[in-house]
Amino acid sequence: MDSTQVFSIGQHGLLMLLTVAAPLLLVVLVVGVLVSIFQAATQINEATLSFVPKLLAAVAVMAVAGPWMMTTLVDYLRSMLMSIATATG
Repeated sequence: MDSTQVFSIGQHGLLMLLTVAAPLLLVVLVVGVLVSIFQAATQINEATLSFVPKLLAAVAVMAVAGPWMMTTLVDYLRSMLMSIATATG
């Protein structure tokens, strides 16, 4: 296994991480911005107010996109484990 294969596997792993984490992170980011705008408009300075909507949004995203995330990660792990035999020998 040469360095180009190692970098390619690392790049593919990081891309997979970004692909799987993006829906959750984007939804939590949008909910956080909306709550912050609401807090600025109403002048409510409660720190815990932003936590509950973000938590509910994260749970909703995991309920909707969780099976896709798990399938994607399992397929990636399966392909990486299968490629060990070809990479070493």
